[in-house]
Amino acid sequence: MRKMLAAVSRVLSGASQKPSHGLALLSSLVSNSRLKQSSHFGLPKCWDYSHSLKQASRVLVASRNFANDATFEIKKCDLHRLEEGPPVTTVLTREDGLKYYRMMQTVRRMELKADQLYKQKIIRGFCHLCDGQEACCVGLEAGINPTDHLITAYRAHGFTFTRGLSVREILAELTGRKGGCAKGKGGSMHMYAKNFYGGNGIVGAQVPLGAGIALACKYNGKDEVCLTLYGDGAANQGQIFEAYNMAALWKLPCIFICENNRYGMGTSVERAAASTDYYKRGDFIPGLRVDGMDILCVREATRFAAAYCRSGKGPILMELQTYRYHGHSMSDPGVSYRTREEIQEVRSKSDPIMLLKDRMVNSNLASVEELKEIDVEVRKEIEDAAQFATADPEPPLEELGYHIYSSDPPFEVRGANQWIKFKSVS
Repeated sequence: MRKMLAAVSRVLSGASQKPSHGLALLSSLVSNSRLKQSSHFGLPKCWDYSHSLKQASRVLVASRNFANDATFEIKKCDLHRLEEGPPVTTVLTREDGLKYYRMMQTVRRMELKADQLYKQKIIRGFCHLCDGQEACCVGLEAGINPTDHLITAYRAHGFTFTRGLSVREILAELTGRKGGCAKGKGGSMHMYAKNFYGGNGIVGAQVPLGAGIALACKYNGKDEVCLTLYGDGAANQGQIFEAYNMAALWKLPCIFICENNRYGMGTSVERAAASTDYYKRGDFIPGLRVDGMDILCVREATRFAAAYCRSGKGPILMELQTYRYHGHSMSDPGVSYRTREEIQEVRSKSDPIMLLKDRMVNSNLASVEELKEIDVEVRKEIEDAAQFATADPEPPLEELGYHIYSSDPPFEVRGANQWIKFKSVS
């Protein structure tokens, strides 16, 4: 108990209220809890005492005066065919900081749970995890509007979450259950949400589709943009340059985004590309290279790029320099072409969650205890979602042909041979 009180005193130091006030609140809560223990015959005393400490922790967080916002310096972007780039300072509010932290932790924990379920053979088939790249999906979403559009490749779980789907729907899709976001028929690479077009399994094939979505935005006269993502491994494909050309000719509101995580499958970018300046690959299209491990850098660069496209100037290219902790997919251990020391160095120096946490704590936007409480809540959310994803039933065979079209009358679909027929219902 003395250690607890000492820890609380340290938490409250620097706040406008005196530590003794916070300690008095804690003592009061604990004392009241002990007095009431006799009435809790159905619960063990350890639970009652632990519960009172949690209540006390919340009171202490509420009693501390946090800053409403803080200004941070961020890394300057490298520019191509641009006279000015995104700002080198930005303001982070406490509310946004807590939201970003929770979202990134959720993506991290969700991917680690997917890893566990895959090794238990509950998730089958292809599975590409994005832990380490959380600043990309959360930062991009923070820089656009919900009405804007996004399409990506097969490393899509994080984007599926930031576009608005729940962890429960994502994990259930990974396990092939009815409650999944694609009714259990899409799996890891084929998840969709409103204004989110996947999840695409063919390398680079989503880039022309993204240009087409941007064409629709312009054709319909909407002030919307499309974020079109691909990896460094896909960056050498011819169809990407064809999409660049059409987007530039028609001045489409398309942000081409190369997620450069240094390795295309097991091949380093230096061995795969004659030029690793992916942000210059558009040639006639302006570009910027961004620190993809810093959520604030990603957010500001995305806001800049979106404003550029909305102004009618045409497409722009972004390269996000990031890193994945897992291998290319679950079949890749990820250490045959890079060392464990390299991975550990990135984790210790550039982890996106750690960087945001340090900024918030050092600027009095949040306390370590408050962020730990978010961690606990996130872990519980992931565990509950995983239980649902393993208990929910699989879709029945008769629904195999369902949902081919969104609003058509029912029709028959031929199966593996002409004698097998499936009914399709929208």
